[in-house]
Amino acid sequence: MRYYSTNNKTLTVSLEQAVIQGLAPDGGLLLPEHIPALPAAFVRNMGSMSLHEISYAVANYALQGDIDAAVLKNAVADTLSFDLPLVHLGGNKYVLELFHGPTMSFKDIGTRFLARLLDHYNGRHRRNISVIVATSGNSGGAIAHSFSDIPEGQVYILYPRGELDDVQRAQFAALPCANVTAIEVNGSLADCRNLADQAFRDPDIGSRMIVNSARTVNVARLLPQMFHYFWAAAQLMQREQDPGQMVVAMPCGNLGNLTAGIMAKRMGLPVKRFVAVNNANDAFVRYLLTGDYVPHPMRRTATPAIDIAEPSNFTRIKALYGGSHFELCRDVEPYRCTDADVAEAMRRLWTEHSYEADPHTAAACAAVRACLLPGEVGVALATAHPAKFRAQVEAATGHSIKLPKRLAADLDAPRHVAVINSGYTSLKKFLLQRAY
Repeated sequence: MRYYSTNNKTLTVSLEQAVIQGLAPDGGLLLPEHIPALPAAFVRNMGSMSLHEISYAVANYALQGDIDAAVLKNAVADTLSFDLPLVHLGGNKYVLELFHGPTMSFKDIGTRFLARLLDHYNGRHRRNISVIVATSGNSGGAIAHSFSDIPEGQVYILYPRGELDDVQRAQFAALPCANVTAIEVNGSLADCRNLADQAFRDPDIGSRMIVNSARTVNVARLLPQMFHYFWAAAQLMQREQDPGQMVVAMPCGNLGNLTAGIMAKRMGLPVKRFVAVNNANDAFVRYLLTGDYVPHPMRRTATPAIDIAEPSNFTRIKALYGGSHFELCRDVEPYRCTDADVAEAMRRLWTEHSYEADPHTAAACAAVRACLLPGEVGVALATAHPAKFRAQVEAATGHSIKLPKRLAADLDAPRHVAVINSGYTSLKKFLLQRAY
């Protein structure tokens, strides 16, 4: 299988190049030249299969034998060492909990799989790979944990001063790993993202180290995010629900989860449609509503993980639909959620269902409540444990959340943090001093 650039369809790379480089040589995002369809019999029989069986089959078909079967099976098993339960909220509404991994974030799934593929390919050459990423909270911990045991990997987590709570910061700043460095930036989240992007494209940095962002721009992050859609459909089958009536709502930041869902649908996922949930950073929702894509400066909201003004995977989604706005709108419905909507959704989930939800999960649940039609089955993607947004959840519900043991342990551990200014010169000097 070859992977083409969204900037130039004739420019293709191998899976190994796609995983290690992240972006195409021309700076475009990468997509598979062909999305293979799963056998109809497999889709019909998913209800009797395990999470690992389904995920391995999906991965094997998607990658078309590009990775040895034993290596792929181990990567899937290591990635999904935890369950992804489908929780019934009542009636025809469900929540798929994706946050039972090591850092209690759905990003554990994608980053663990990417780390294992990178380690597999790097095993042939043992090159030094540096992962540089800006985080609003969840991605930093997930990437740090996923790469902490990769011998030739150095991980640099950039985060904005004063914008993360103690739990989020502790998940990467308290790791006792020599290859994980937390970098506090005296600036905003937008500054952190800009610094990471500049480092990723800097030829001076590139000449000294292999740089990978570990974000959903890497196609290896998208593949495992397809797994949970098939697992949701399988669990509905087990409950004698028709997955063909499944409507999946998700909080959308960089649109990685939605891109993976669309690719899963192309492979044969029985899903009726997706609901893309934006907050005030609603360039994608406005595109769905009007056909015009006009990003504006990022606005801070109560759902920080989706505070993204220009979602990077937008170009992938346009490429998957050949630029057809009409065809995209047949599969994806827009929903916009205000901070007040999020607080009300958290309150309602607790009072009506005794269910604790973080702000992003609550936004997806609000979308299911608003968009579901008679006969349909709604599945909201739960992307983070509520304790990771404890102050917001407790303020909305009036209910005290118990901190899980693994989060409490991170809070008690000592921090290891470097501090830099928001100018790129500071980061470049810092990285080059540590290049090897």
